[in-house]
Amino acid sequence: MTDLLARSLAAVWHPCTQMKQHESTPLIAIARGDGPWLYDTNGRRYLDAVSSWWVNLFGHCHPHINRRLREQLEKLEHVMLAGFTHEPVVTLSEKLSALTSGVLGHAFYASDGASATEIALKMSLHYWRNLGRADKNRFVCLEGSYHGETVGALAVTDIALFRDAYAPLVRVADTVPSPDWRRAADGEDAVDVARRAANALEAWLETHHAQTAALIVEPLVQCATGMAMYDAEYLRLARALCDRYEVHLIADEIAVGCGRTGNFFACEQAGIWPDFLCLSKGISGGYLPLSLVLSREAIYQAFYADETSRGFLHSHSYTGNPLACTAALATLELFEQDQVIAANRELAGWLAEAAQPLAAHHNVRHMRQTGTILAFDVDTVAPDFSRRFAQAAIGQGLLLRPIGATIYWMPPYIVDRATLALLGEGTLAALNASL
Repeated sequence: MTDLLARSLAAVWHPCTQMKQHESTPLIAIARGDGPWLYDTNGRRYLDAVSSWWVNLFGHCHPHINRRLREQLEKLEHVMLAGFTHEPVVTLSEKLSALTSGVLGHAFYASDGASATEIALKMSLHYWRNLGRADKNRFVCLEGSYHGETVGALAVTDIALFRDAYAPLVRVADTVPSPDWRRAADGEDAVDVARRAANALEAWLETHHAQTAALIVEPLVQCATGMAMYDAEYLRLARALCDRYEVHLIADEIAVGCGRTGNFFACEQAGIWPDFLCLSKGISGGYLPLSLVLSREAIYQAFYADETSRGFLHSHSYTGNPLACTAALATLELFEQDQVIAANRELAGWLAEAAQPLAAHHNVRHMRQTGTILAFDVDTVAPDFSRRFAQAAIGQGLLLRPIGATIYWMPPYIVDRATLALLGEGTLAALNASL
């Protein structure tokens, strides 16, 4: 074991990790990144096929983002956003609002996705309180949902592995059926599943709307529960139901926004806008921690008053950090300059092409794709399949991190067709080696 790895195991508590497993599965020390590739300290390269936990949209060390950050470093690294403002945060807020045609016109900033979730939950509850309807303080989420791992976000995260250990701390939200199309009965398609799930939501809201502040969803893809994908019809119906029953709709686009699903915002595919939209991960191009919540004018006005107690009294030390906002602006500039949304349609076709040999594999089930997210389930009873597959993938020079028995691809947008062919071949070899 190298000195760096030994020091890391001694000093660093790694996330989402049973540290004892590193007695047999060594850490990989990364020295640098270049485009879609990561290079370890021995010079071996790995294709970052999951965009380093879904954040790295345009590859590592992108020259445009690097240049914009160097320029900003010479101007302003940070200033508190309470009582002050600066050009990057204002321009970013304006650009994001414009992407919603002004429907979501106010941006509130934090650093990570879970914090964005909590901001949206708190804003919704506080909105109803400011309107004299404090009884509207419950939340509802989809079965299998994931919205973060802080105490507030765990309330709307329906994954036992993350939540159960902290149950005494958590005020658990209610759940309604997921529109995951894998739940289709004989003769049903994805639209049928979406409508059936929406009917269940309607029945729940009919009984509980007077106490419910908001419904929170991951639009189109429930990522951490195993890339559960569903039809946009559910979002259309959920929007109409939330309007009818006076319940906010929170769209958690932390993982699925910024072009991942085929539009910049996943909600665009349904032709709807939520009351709150959460962004993080890819918004800064994978460079710096940044999250935000976009909200409607009516939400903002409910807090606009003389009394301090009616204001949204929530803060983070690095709220609206100028460097992070500059990385986000550089990311949006790449979307404009490179016509990324149109290019991603071609990328989606290359992903499907590369997955064809896997689709024919006798252990593969439910091959599915939404935009540049492709996933499939593996028919296996091995309890340690995900760990064995991840190690086999490393042996093929691929960074892939299965969710249970679900293998997925979510590569940077800059990956080319030939590299995706290598991804397909390597994934197939790793799958065969780990069964």
